[in-house]
Amino acid sequence: MKDILHPLCLAIAGTGFLFLLRDLGKSRRDHALVALAFTYGFSALSYAVSLTWVWLLIDRTFGIINISVPLAQSCVILVFALQASVLAYWSKPPAEAARRTRHLLIGAAVVIAGMAILFALLTPATTRPSDFATYYAHDPFYQAYVLLYFGTYTVAEIYLARSCWKYAKSATNRSIAIGLRLITVGALITLGYSSIRISAVIGAEVGFSVEHLNAFAWACGDIGATLTQIGYFLPTLSRRTASFREWTAAHIRYHRLRHLWAALDQADPGITLRRPAPQRADVLRGRSARFPLLRRRTEIRQGQKLLRRYLDPATRLQSESRRGSEGLTDARLAAAVTADQIRDALIRHRANSPVVGIPAAYADAELPLPTTEDELRHLQRVATFFTPPQLETTAASDSPTTTGARS
Repeated sequence: MKDILHPLCLAIAGTGFLFLLRDLGKSRRDHALVALAFTYGFSALSYAVSLTWVWLLIDRTFGIINISVPLAQSCVILVFALQASVLAYWSKPPAEAARRTRHLLIGAAVVIAGMAILFALLTPATTRPSDFATYYAHDPFYQAYVLLYFGTYTVAEIYLARSCWKYAKSATNRSIAIGLRLITVGALITLGYSSIRISAVIGAEVGFSVEHLNAFAWACGDIGATLTQIGYFLPTLSRRTASFREWTAAHIRYHRLRHLWAALDQADPGITLRRPAPQRADVLRGRSARFPLLRRRTEIRQGQKLLRRYLDPATRLQSESRRGSEGLTDARLAAAVTADQIRDALIRHRANSPVVGIPAAYADAELPLPTTEDELRHLQRVATFFTPPQLETTAASDSPTTTGARS
């Protein structure tokens, strides 16, 4: 059972560590993030060390039989301390959280030192990667080792379950609340693992055996720990998912404005201060399109301003009548008419034929667009209705046509 579940748990913990490791370079001062990253790191290490082939390799390398036991379990103790530290940074003032973290790490160091001393007093005769806990259950030093390790394990899991359930009730973020409840469930399941291990020691003294529950013990430990890891990772995953959606939406918007921007840029290249790089290259490199999108919005609006003297009042009236007959109203009507006005103005601009008299105003001039987001949504609608006046006007693209810096 151990060698079936441990690789899966190792993959989950290792992925979480690598995922968070990327953020550490940008957010080293986020102590909760640092503690969470190392929680996954030590968890992954504990699973890796416990794999049978790794266990045997470490035994041969160090020449100490079953040395993987205290190595893996020391990592678990550190995981408990770091998990509690994450909760402290999430729920308490920074100074208090830092103080609690120091106490937790000192406590973990004391427990690990005690485990090392008791393990050194053991006299294991053979490597036991699958049933070490039950094989040495009669050894008094191992019994003390079990009580120290699994006693700490049990107290830590009870504290984790109690704290997470408490904080979940007051969490306003849905992903955090769900994550804390998953941690609670996982912590309670792992109590089955520690209970069976402690029962093995008690049974060795009073005359009963729990060896037949060894596979069940591993299952409780691995399943519970996996749920705990998922619970801690869920808020981070939720933020990353939201960030990815924003990244994707910005690139889609940027692309949808391409033809409208290209037509205005071709009419007056002066609206574009810097030639944009090909969007495909930015996508492949994972670059955000948020700032280029804002710049494109500004350039389109600048292009509209430069075309004002080419806005024919008759074109606006005809467009309003035609678009209104299509069933368009309000913001969609203003966007469609504005798109038609831009198209006609581009034709007049090419023919160098400004309007005689007072030019018309754009149909969207009085449209309430209080935020940048509102304006971007509106320009998306304009771009949807816009048709370049001639095929060659769409030849301009995002590819740089002149040498220049990019942002």
